[in-house]
Amino acid sequence: MSDTGQAEGPRLRWARRCADWALWCLPALTLTLPKGLLPFGLLLLLSTLLVPGVVGRVRRIATPMALVGGVALLAIAVAFASDRLSSGEGIDSRDRLLVLPWVMAWAWALQPSLLWLWRGAMAGLCFAVLLALAQVLGGAGRASGWGNAIVFADVVLLLTVVAVFCRPPGSWHWAVFGVVCGTVAILCSGTRGAWPGLLVLLGVVVLGSGWQSWRYRMLLLATGLAGIVALVGVVPGMSSQMRLNELQQDIERIDAGDHDSSVGARVERLQVAIAAFRERPWTGVGIGQFDRAMLEHLPDCQPPEAVARCHLGHAHNDLAEWAATMGVPGLLSLLLLYGVPLVLFVRMVRCPGASRVRGIAACGVMVVTVFVLCGFTQSMFAHQTTTSVYASLVGILLGLGLREEARRTRITAPKIR
Repeated sequence: MSDTGQAEGPRLRWARRCADWALWCLPALTLTLPKGLLPFGLLLLLSTLLVPGVVGRVRRIATPMALVGGVALLAIAVAFASDRLSSGEGIDSRDRLLVLPWVMAWAWALQPSLLWLWRGAMAGLCFAVLLALAQVLGGAGRASGWGNAIVFADVVLLLTVVAVFCRPPGSWHWAVFGVVCGTVAILCSGTRGAWPGLLVLLGVVVLGSGWQSWRYRMLLLATGLAGIVALVGVVPGMSSQMRLNELQQDIERIDAGDHDSSVGARVERLQVAIAAFRERPWTGVGIGQFDRAMLEHLPDCQPPEAVARCHLGHAHNDLAEWAATMGVPGLLSLLLLYGVPLVLFVRMVRCPGASRVRGIAACGVMVVTVFVLCGFTQSMFAHQTTTSVYASLVGILLGLGLREEARRTRITAPKIR
């Protein structure tokens, strides 16, 4: 009998049905609606309240639950302590990390179907590309969904990862369609910070494909890159939309000592973060106080003539942001927030019988990797949407992955007579 066998009944059936719909709503509605995470949150709460005893029965995954829960609590505790020491205005979006262990236990207990997550990701990508095209064709300079253009592009990239790695067998053509939708939406956003993650995703998909010949794999990769180049060259205005000329101009301005540009401001903020970390290695300037570091270390940020780039709110780099604002404790908690889930996913991938090019574990590895890459040019945890999506996706994939690993272990275990 399964660990939920005693609770079988109408409430458990309704809870599992709600869990399936929650898995669809998370990727499908996050970018589609102004408050797109709300339906997922409500279904998560409802399904948990229907069978709290089932969701709370996580003894069989006690160790990974303790690790993940401990990492989330550590990040929140460090943020809270930094806020108290610096007399700040709150802990930003760090409280959203509490969703991570909750969703992990929820996914383990209710076992929602991964197919719903994949369907939701495909729906979300379709909605995202339609919204992006509508905004750009309507005269908007950059597609931004209902908020920030960078956040929009980064979430689209995460949905693309789910569409590719959680696909059911025999649906590779739908995965290609998802990649195309995601790529077009990212290009329309004008966000360059998502490019490294997108290129890594394309490389992993092609090089990890089932084709036996490396010659064909490299040919496929080259064809994909050529397709993107052709899209940029053929579609009117696409080069301008991707801000390629602006990138070249920004680099030239940096060489001339002018940091008042998109790339220049990021380089400047990285330099300020290093200086702030060296000055206060154990406490930082305080969570949410990065502009204070700008004021202290840059003459251009002195009032009353402070330039606009002095008031961006964060470092536009997660590593720099956590180190400069919370010191060594912040840096350590960020590395654990990435590292613990990544190690758990890698361990699942290396288990006998696990797929390395498709499935829950492979998707988890790529979600964390892409989030880290996006964090090089944006403070991902400074935004509620990206924090919530990371915590929810990683929690879901960990719960489902551990359940799949336990099932595989039971099947392959030798029978004792």
